Amino acid sequence: MTSNRAAVLLEPGRIVVEDRAVPEIGPHDVLVRVRSVGVCGSDVHYFEHGRIGDFVVRSPLVLGHEASGTVLDVGSEVRRVKVGERVAIEPGWPDGSCEQCLAGRYNLCPQVQFLATPPVDGAFTELLAVPEAFAHPVPDSLSDDAAALIEPLSVAIAATRKAGVRPGSSVLITGAGPVGVLVAEVAIAAGATTVVVLEPGTERRTRSGNLTAAQVLDLDGLPAHARFDAFIECSGAAAAVRSGLERLKPGGQAVLVGMGADEVAVPVILIQVRELVLTGTFRYANAYRDAIELAAAGRVDLDQLVDRHYALDEVADALSATRQDPALMKVIVSP
Repeated sequence: MTSNRAAVLLEPGRIVVEDRAVPEIGPHDVLVRVRSVGVCGSDVHYFEHGRIGDFVVRSPLVLGHEASGTVLDVGSEVRRVKVGERVAIEPGWPDGSCEQCLAGRYNLCPQVQFLATPPVDGAFTELLAVPEAFAHPVPDSLSDDAAALIEPLSVAIAATRKAGVRPGSSVLITGAGPVGVLVAEVAIAAGATTVVVLEPGTERRTRSGNLTAAQVLDLDGLPAHARFDAFIECSGAAAAVRSGLERLKPGGQAVLVGMGADEVAVPVILIQVRELVLTGTFRYANAYRDAIELAAAGRVDLDQLVDRHYALDEVADALSATRQDPALMKVIVSP
């Protein structure tokens, strides 16, 4: 290929498609023809507001970080990935040498380059250069869409690991978006015997109820006596944090996944007297291979999440779709 089309965010609400140069690859990189890119809530937020917290779009930016594709070329030192292989692209590339990386927490690397996080361009583009270590081969049993959605599945795996979900666990999840649904499915695959998802939105509750074997309830549908070993918050709603903590058994673990309010009030006395553990999770580390195996084994169905497909020229429509129809679970851009 001699050109590379990309959908570029110029300012909030304005996307244009540009012709850009074909990315150059280093000795340890691969060149990927992008096939599928899932639209994430963070993409929508950048599109609408031009920032998330301290990350501000100050120059034209390509969005999209849930991606898969086919390898077109490889660098001179690449040994693990071959031309023609289909890959799921892990979008966070750390420096590999800092204290956090050496401890195995490369998601916390202060120098990480994460696709579609300013100023790093993302995957709404035809061609993308990717470090070999973060281009994960996928089997033919996984579609291009499913390979792209290995990214949010990895978020769910990281959250359930942090929450200590194991066979026999009872798990409460707040928020029935894509990540909430995937957390429920991962928890079930891990052997949890009781998995409940709370979702106030009628459209989203109905849609998610068809996607998971977990119970999906309105906020008032949970029995007053119900208590859980683990609580995983996926909505970003401040009120959900306190209500979820109150539902934990003594010694329970709470993990915050959804990003919403910068500050929330927590019941400190409750945390102390029940010896609860409250922590956050940021993206994932060392989860992609497990996610691929889980999806390839059919234990989590990623294709069922997909509601619509859009072309590269329709990225603005893709970024607006879930606002216009709250029942949509996942939309895909196919460059």
